[in-house]
Amino acid sequence: MAQRFGGKYSPQPKTDEGYPGVAPDRVPQAPSEPRHPLLRRPTWLIAAAAPLLPRAFGDGPEGLARNLGAFALIAGGAWLIREGLRAEAAWEARRVARRPALPRKALGAVVGGIGLALAAPAAGIAGAAVIGVIGAGLALLAFGPDPMRDKGMEGIDPFQQDRVARVVAEGEKHLAAMRAAIVRAQDALLSARVERFAATARELFRAVEEDPGDLSAARRYMGVYLEGARDATVKFADLWAATRDAQARRDYEALLDDLEANFTARTRSLIAGGREGLDIEIEVLRERLAREGVTRPAGEAGPTGD
Repeated sequence: MAQRFGGKYSPQPKTDEGYPGVAPDRVPQAPSEPRHPLLRRPTWLIAAAAPLLPRAFGDGPEGLARNLGAFALIAGGAWLIREGLRAEAAWEARRVARRPALPRKALGAVVGGIGLALAAPAAGIAGAAVIGVIGAGLALLAFGPDPMRDKGMEGIDPFQQDRVARVVAEGEKHLAAMRAAIVRAQDALLSARVERFAATARELFRAVEEDPGDLSAARRYMGVYLEGARDATVKFADLWAATRDAQARRDYEALLDDLEANFTARTRSLIAGGREGLDIEIEVLRERLAREGVTRPAGEAGPTGD
């Protein structure tokens, strides 16, 4: 889909109704999803395996199958490693997170190693196996292991955490549908506005993940309200693409403003409630320790030294 690009000296675009637009290089950028610094590197593994493709067509049926299979395994391994890097970035970005259910990076390294072994028939079975093992080991060394432990989940009921995970997954589907729908509007400002709202919604997701007991207070926001925002976005995108109705755009942006304000207020309320609960727990603990003579109540003078 074509998009307009502009620079410092490019004329400012205008909408059909004559409202001044904003050059894409001046569009405010919404907070992006967590991104692993090595995310681009698996692409080079596929590029390095590319010579297997022309080799496949000059060595008979056996060579065709072997070389195409080797390329497919190496490319599949690179894709698994890339997905593992994405999962690791999401795990690192959260204070409360489960370890990935599937160790994608390790599995990708093994699959890629098998592809390397298949691509080296001249080395013999033993030599090809050594090449595969070395390739898999180098991939693990280059990209690191998968997260192998849960993070920040000590003392959290697994059943509650699973409920939160299902609700968060449903909310992420609504946000993805909003992003897919607003693309049809072909407007960079609107896309950035939806991304900003999505970032605000994810702050609520993270707050509930850290304290699953808050799910009941936030479930309507993560379900009903996001579903309504998704439906409104789909209808607006269709209307805007057909009519460029300026009033519809203002109404839609006002809706996002109201939703964002409400999501922000709910997130702050949950965080404040958690702090209040912590203060109460600390005070109760202090009083109990004071009764047992382990520590002194606040304001009580300590014993004087000899």
